Amino acid sequence: MFMPKLKQNVYLAHSSPPLVSILIPLRNEERNIKRLVGSLNSLTYEEIEVIFLDDQSTDNTYKMLMELTEKHKNFKVIKGAPLLKGWAGKVHACKQLGEFAKGEFLLFLDADVEVSPTIIEKTISTMKVYDAGLLTGFPKFPTSTLLSKILVPMQHFIVFFHLPIFIANRTTLSSFTAAHGAFMCFRKEVYHKVGGHSSVASSIVEDVHLARHVKQKGYRVLLANLTEDVSCYMYETNKEVWNGFAKNIFVGLGRSIPLASLIIIFYSIFFFMPFIFAILGILTNQLFYLIPYMIMLVHRGFVDWKTQQRNLQFLWMPFSAMVIIILLIYSAFLSVQKKGYRWKGRSYT
Repeated sequence: MFMPKLKQNVYLAHSSPPLVSILIPLRNEERNIKRLVGSLNSLTYEEIEVIFLDDQSTDNTYKMLMELTEKHKNFKVIKGAPLLKGWAGKVHACKQLGEFAKGEFLLFLDADVEVSPTIIEKTISTMKVYDAGLLTGFPKFPTSTLLSKILVPMQHFIVFFHLPIFIANRTTLSSFTAAHGAFMCFRKEVYHKVGGHSSVASSIVEDVHLARHVKQKGYRVLLANLTEDVSCYMYETNKEVWNGFAKNIFVGLGRSIPLASLIIIFYSIFFFMPFIFAILGILTNQLFYLIPYMIMLVHRGFVDWKTQQRNLQFLWMPFSAMVIIILLIYSAFLSVQKKGYRWKGRSYT
């Protein structure tokens, strides 16, 4: 495997620990705040500043943040400015956070994550070992709703299957890049050299675009296996799953109709049709028809095992492929028809 796990403390033991800024934008995140703050309270790394930005929330996010952080001298809560025209909401919030940060390392987290106590030491050590300007990765995804079980773990599969990880992690070729916005740790000088979040102001897949900018400046982006140290509770309802994937899937392909068409054909042939052949094989007693289906399940099962997905979710693979196809068509339709995408009360085109 070319996607490394985070290293133990092999760097900080021999040097003075640098200040790390942990930067978290929040918009209507009251359901996640206790878990988030609880995990940050357990961090063993001491040289940190934690900055929360309330991004125009309409629920109790700000009130809960103030109550849960009032006793922590290195925790700070700020009110975000109104969204500027031409900016995506999260990008605008992260841009403000970057302006407040004082650390040598800037770790951007989503509000729905939970991190291990030693995550900071491991992250900095790994960045030092691999000489990375940016470390990112896909967390473990606990799932609850039916649609989340079908779709959310596919993020790992898509990266493992479609991205040549060795090239992505060993070169600065920007065309071979993946990132996950829930966990992105920059060296501060690298973040500012690429223009920070201002360089991707209107992007709704800002994580990938920022990672590409880092590579274009000649720095290495390390895609790490974070599943032992970071969990991300992405969606609570089936509607959130649908809207979240619809917002990202076609845009993440560069809004390319030819590429989307190729993926639809590929997934139909290699990930859905084996299920149909398997059924035919059982009905006609020609069990060799099951071979493509079993190969597909072994492949998906291996990825789920490496990324700590439980409960035999790899068995959903044919249905996952079918829903991905439907979502991609729907997402492309919204883009082509200029209908836009809805997320957290905001519209994006």
